[in-house]
Order: sequence, then structure tokens, then C-alpha cells
Amino acid sequence: MNFETPIDELSLAQATDELAQLALTMAEADLAYHQKDAPSINDAAYDSLKKRNLAIEKRFPDLKRADSPSGKIGAPVASGFSKIRHKVAMLSLGNAFDDEDVAEFDTRIRKFLSLSDDFDLTYTAEPKIDGLSLSLRYEHGQLVSAATRGDGEVGEDVTQNARNVRDIPQKINGAPDVLEVRGEVYMSHADFEALNVQQLAQGAKPFANPRNAAAGSLRQLDSAITKARPLHFFAYAWGDISEPLAKTQKLAIDRLAGFGFSTNPLTGICATPAELIAHYQSIERQRSTLGYDIDGVVYKVNDLALQARLGFRSTTPRWAIAHKFAAETATTTVESIEIQVGRTGALSPVANLKPVTVGGVVVSRATLHNEDYIKGIDSKGAAIRKGGDIRVGDLVEIYRAGDVIPKIREVLEHADNCARFVFPNICPVCGSDAIREEGEAVARCSGGFSCAAQGVEKLKHFVSRAAFDVDGLGAKQVETFVADDWIAEPADIFLLEERFGSGVKQLKNREGWGDKSASKLFDAIRDRRQIPLNRLIFALGIRHVGDSSAMTLARFYASWQAFEGAMQAAQLHEGDAWELLNSIDGVGTVMAAAAVDFFHEPRARDMVDRLVSYLDIQDIAAPQNDGSPVAGKTVVFTGTLEKVSRAEAKATAESLGAKVSGSVSAKTDILVAGPKAGSKLTKAQALGITIVSEQEWLDLIRQSGDS
Repeated sequence: MNFETPIDELSLAQATDELAQLALTMAEADLAYHQKDAPSINDAAYDSLKKRNLAIEKRFPDLKRADSPSGKIGAPVASGFSKIRHKVAMLSLGNAFDDEDVAEFDTRIRKFLSLSDDFDLTYTAEPKIDGLSLSLRYEHGQLVSAATRGDGEVGEDVTQNARNVRDIPQKINGAPDVLEVRGEVYMSHADFEALNVQQLAQGAKPFANPRNAAAGSLRQLDSAITKARPLHFFAYAWGDISEPLAKTQKLAIDRLAGFGFSTNPLTGICATPAELIAHYQSIERQRSTLGYDIDGVVYKVNDLALQARLGFRSTTPRWAIAHKFAAETATTTVESIEIQVGRTGALSPVANLKPVTVGGVVVSRATLHNEDYIKGIDSKGAAIRKGGDIRVGDLVEIYRAGDVIPKIREVLEHADNCARFVFPNICPVCGSDAIREEGEAVARCSGGFSCAAQGVEKLKHFVSRAAFDVDGLGAKQVETFVADDWIAEPADIFLLEERFGSGVKQLKNREGWGDKSASKLFDAIRDRRQIPLNRLIFALGIRHVGDSSAMTLARFYASWQAFEGAMQAAQLHEGDAWELLNSIDGVGTVMAAAAVDFFHEPRARDMVDRLVSYLDIQDIAAPQNDGSPVAGKTVVFTGTLEKVSRAEAKATAESLGAKVSGSVSAKTDILVAGPKAGSKLTKAQALGITIVSEQEWLDLIRQSGDS
């Protein structure tokens, strides 16, 4: 799949397919980078993929997947290491790639905090070290543990290895009783070169770059190896802490330096986006002389009280961002063009390239996105790449701003006697008609669940982590079971043990299976007969319903019976059930229509009925907050909020257990009305709903903090 079509030109189908491919390729990259210390792509490549994923999710929020890269941090702990659960999650950073992104970061913070343009808001700006993230826990001044980032929640216990890093003090004086110091383990260029000379002399494989060398050295099961490696550590943050270090980010970092930690001397204070960019440019000019690798500059709100108000998204802080450096090009030849079929039936062309190294990574494929892209036109018929079509044998320039499979920037030369590529009108997997509907850029297989490509991908989605998450039944096993005609739809998974007769006895004799793995699989399947409502909704693979949307629906309807009944009642896209569905905050008409229509497609309906007959579906209660005066209540905000932003008000309400709705109905408990409130206020008055001002709302929710 090619990730070049402008985001605002993507159709829903194209966006769905791209997000699926992005999730897969980035998951593979995460494992290679965080667990194997052998990155399959460079940082610029990864960042570009992540940026595109976020942009698609912003335009199509209902399409966000359970395995979305925007909801993940790092990778699971590798085997061989003990685990340490972080008291405070080790989050990743959002990215900025140009001056406009930096200005938008400042604007976004001011808007969230309701700060005026002339409010004195300052930031720290520091080099982003390209190394391995590490968290050091000190108790009463003594180093007691060290853990890698891992998946953000659980990291690898590398305590003994960390004790051998020269920049990590074993004891510190004057610190809080509990202090988790966070920073980056890295290797200097000079030490890296010397280490590789040593590796070659010993007949060992040299490291690809300093980051790999640092990560591989710290993540050794034998701490003696780590001790022999020249590792360094920069401190730049903190996690769990028994008392504040200071009032500002900069003063806190200065205090870490006072404890004996190395901190980066290029860290500066900036008051405007222009100053941030100027500092970024200054650091970039020094990049080649620093003696260690950096891949950008990190900006953080300096005032720690404002950081606390800004809080966090699911995987990133709102108060920080990484301004990244970027990208490279190369020239190669298109050796062939093949067509892949995705989970939604989309036919996606892929160019197989003569292998070429770009940014330290060998690439051999480029996605071509769709028929028009190959022809050299965009969705409106305008020329792209100067109108040059792509053919087998072409000499092309590829641009790797981050894609695992890069973009083709330009066709440099057609090979002699090469023919134009003819896009197929039948599915290469099942032979069904491939139909390109009017207004769509993508052709789709009409075979539906009977198409092996779609069926397999839908089943992989069904058993994915945020769906049924059946231990022992991953993508590889799904492919095998489908190929052997053991499963064809979700309900078949719960018949596997019956299909195998005595279950373990037959399965254990299959290649790759034994007594333990077979027993474990059947136990996991039995365990998954009991499933939370949100997981079931997500697992069904309803278009435009991601894991967060599935939870929204589950919390609103609470039970399978209520949810299924509502979808049935809304069949005609009208009436009370339809209006109620559309009133849910975060549910738009596109997602509502997709959910309702899914339950009225006969084959899907039969598939669901067969599936749920094997399940015990657990109700989902709305989040509760003991002592909260608004827990369980449905709240609507309308008009202009003057004391906090709409985003902060909504986040606070939800954290206190309230449900935030986008429209007023008989089920609304509280309407918070600011100046310029309109039709929602009128309707609430007519329905006799409790109406409060913004100040009354703030007074009400403060009761939870005072109790």
C-alpha cells in the first residue's frame, strides 16, 4: 500500500485500509526497534508513518483501531528479563515536523488552558538523544532498580547492568525519599567506532549504529558484557516521586544535575514558537559536532503546574512534543507490480523494487495505492509526478520520509518497450468481480467473507489484542486453521475443540503443537466465551468502529441486549433509537449508519447469531468515581466556556465518572450552559433538565475534591 494520497482526499475505504497497513508495519517496526535492537526502518521513516496514522485518525476518528500505533508505546518485554511495572507510565512524545507544527503546539496548549496570546508561557528546548530510554528508581538516595521503557507500563529489569553505566550514580544526596530519574542511555560516536573495531577483531557482527550498540549493550543477560561497554546516560525527566523537585522543568533538571546526573548543556528556555525554532536550528547546526546521535529537539512547557493541568493523552503528554529531523532519497528500478487484497476487500497495488539502501535500511517494495496513482493522476484527475505513469522496468526516485515501504517521488525513465500497467477487474484471490464504485479511488473485491483474503484478515482482527485476544491463536495460527478448513468464521473458533474430537490429542500431533500448547489454546478459547461487551463490539469488525468507539457504545448501552436491540430499532435510520445513537458524544452519522447496517446484512446477522450463542457477554458499566457528584450522570456542554476550554471540561467530567453527550435528550441529567447557548438550552428548558452555569458546574465538581 502506498501512503502518498493527500489525507483530505482519502475515502473512508482508503483510510480503513491504510490504517490497517500502518498498524501492521509499525508493530513490526516496534518489535525490531525496542525488543530486538535491530531497527527495520530509520527514525525519520517511523515518524512519517506515525504522523500519517495520526492525521488519518484525526480526519476519521471513528476508524481508530485497537492496535493503532497512536495507542501503543514501545514493545512487550523480551524473554530472558524480569519485569518491572512502572509506577508512572513511560509515555512517548507527539511529533512536530515543521515550523507550522511548532506554532500549532503552542496554540493548542494556550487553547486547552484558556490562556491569552500575551500570557507569559515559556518552554524548555533540549536535544532528543537517540538512545534507549531508562528509568532509575532511588529510595532514600540509593539506586534500587532500573527498567527499560518496555511497552510503557512494564519494562525490563536491567538493574545490575545499569549499575555498570559510568554516568549513573549509585547513591545521591539531598533527593526526595522516592525519586525515579528518567533519561537516555547512549553511546558516543568515538566509542561506537572503537567497539565495532573490537567486534570485528573478535569475529563478531558489528553494530549498525550507536543506538543499536547502546541498546544491545544495556539489554545483556550477562552484566559483565555491559560493564565492558562504553555507555553514557543523560537525565531529562522523572517518574514516581515523593515530593516535587522544583516549580519548573528547567529548575528540576538543574536539581538532577546537582544530584550528580549528566544533563544536556544545550537545554534552553524559549518564550515563543519563533524562539523554539531558532534554538532547534542552532542545535541542528551543531548536530555533526556533538559526538553523539540526536534525532530532534524536545519542547516542554516549563511551568510544572501548567504541565499538571495539561495532563496526558493515552500515550503522550499534552505539554511536550518532539521536533524531529528528517529524510532521504534513492534511485532504483520497478521489477514487478503485484495486487494485494486487504481485510475490507480493497485491491492495493505494490511495486517490487530492486533492493536499495535508504537511510541505512534496505528497501525492496513501494506501495502504489490505487489505479489512479499508477496512471499518474490524483482523485480529481489532475496530474501527479508530472503525469508520468508507473510501469514495470521504470527507473524511479523513491523518497523515504518514513515509510516502511517508501513513496515513489518521480518516474525518471521508462524502460524500452515497457507496457502500461492494466489494473485488474477481478480479485486475484477469489476471482470475484473487483468493483470500483463511482467516486471511489479503490476497487474492491465483491466476494465478501467468502474471499479468503478478507476472511483471514477479519479472523485475525477478531483474535487481535483489543478484541478476543485468544492466547495461542495469533495471525499465523489463524492462517493455518483457515487453510486447513478448520475455521471460516468467528463461531468456528469455539467449535475447534469439538472439531478435534478429543481436542488436545489430535492438535498436539500437528506441526508446531504439543501437549502444553494445545491445552493452553483450548483453555484460552474456553476463557474467552466470557467476553466484555466492548471487546465483542470491536471484534465484529464493523466499519468505522474502533476500540475506543466500541467502548463508547458499550458504556452507553451497557448490555448486549440493549445494544443489539438499539441497532435493530434504528434499522430505518430514523426514530428515537436512531436519534439516541447519534446523540452519543463521539458517534457520528457515518459510524451510526455502519453499525446499524451491519446488523441488517443477512450474512453478518447470521454470523453474529451463531457467535453469540457460544458467549457469555459481560455488561459494561460507565466509569465510576467514588464521592463524585456527577458519576453516572449524562452531561452536555453548550455555549462558550470562559474559565476552561471545552476539551478540558470534557476530560474532567469523564474523569469524574460522567458521560458527556453531544446533544440534549430526555436522558440528559445536566446541561452546562455558557454565554451564547442556543437550541440545546431551549430544548433542555422544555424537558425540565437541570441547567447550570459554568461556575456552578465548577463548584459542583469541586465537591469531589473536597470530600
